[in-house]
Amino acid sequence: MNPKRWTALVIALVLFAVSIGVNTVIIALKSSATATADQIIEEQSTSVPTKVMQPGNAKEKIAYLQVDGTIQNVETGAFAVGYNHKNFLAQLDAVKSDKTIKGVVLYVNSPGGGVIESAEIRKKLIEMKEARDIPVYVTMGAMAASGGYYISAPADKIFAMQETITGSIGVIMQTINYQELAKKIGVRYENFQSGEHKDMLSPMRQVTPEERAMMQEMINESYETFVDIIEEGRGMKEADVKEVADGRIMSGTQAIKAGLVDEIADRDQVIEAMRKDFDLADAQVIEYQDPSTNWRSLLGLKTANFFGPSLEERFMMKMLTNHNTPQMMYLYGDN
Repeated sequence: MNPKRWTALVIALVLFAVSIGVNTVIIALKSSATATADQIIEEQSTSVPTKVMQPGNAKEKIAYLQVDGTIQNVETGAFAVGYNHKNFLAQLDAVKSDKTIKGVVLYVNSPGGGVIESAEIRKKLIEMKEARDIPVYVTMGAMAASGGYYISAPADKIFAMQETITGSIGVIMQTINYQELAKKIGVRYENFQSGEHKDMLSPMRQVTPEERAMMQEMINESYETFVDIIEEGRGMKEADVKEVADGRIMSGTQAIKAGLVDEIADRDQVIEAMRKDFDLADAQVIEYQDPSTNWRSLLGLKTANFFGPSLEERFMMKMLTNHNTPQMMYLYGDN
């Protein structure tokens, strides 16, 4: 081999080695940054930052909280977006322990979500109200349906916009059956189980009449709980609740007629109503924040795109971790 070929070979090997080294460093940086960011989020989960929305007397505050998105307790890493259930529960605990807070305005913009998560929020709200004896006003956004209404029911007053979509009182559970599709494409499902109903709601077989009755009984139990909560929170009779608790959605104006909402008002008007109703004219209004949102803002979108998983990677992770397990939901729409 002549010297020129030797030189070319050496250069090629060096470039190849450098390429491997650079890729290794990039992968390590992405992994380290993501892990570090997630660790920071986890450490901050019990620390709830606040910011001042409206200046005033810091010894008497109105706390502004938000439930914005589907109410589900999903994993939230450094680059995740949306409602953070763990952090919101921490916010309620923070309000409970802060003696300077004299009232709460809760903004709800949600189609609802999980039965368990909705119940957890309601329980925390009631504990907070009873421990501190402070008023809670709900201000509804574009949507406060199903679980969004469930968590609003304990409030002292509920306000909505005329255009707000609310209602959808009820429970839903969905599952997909692709038995016939599997037969067409030659897929056979092998199953080993210990009891007759262990594979209940399997997507590879039909639901039996007995199983359908079992599921309906569970749905009915959760529905009756939902009705009871509205009766208690709104001071309504069972018959009046059930008259509109058939899953229908309604506007803010219709919800007032149904007894589910008190007044039409926007967020700022609700805050002013609380000031007036409870002699809090000079109160400072503070907003609780999700610390993970602050971290994402600090990183910036470009940094997040570099260190965080790509769109394709996030899609694959969702596909791999989503077992399509049917769940009972207080949820409106396909979210």
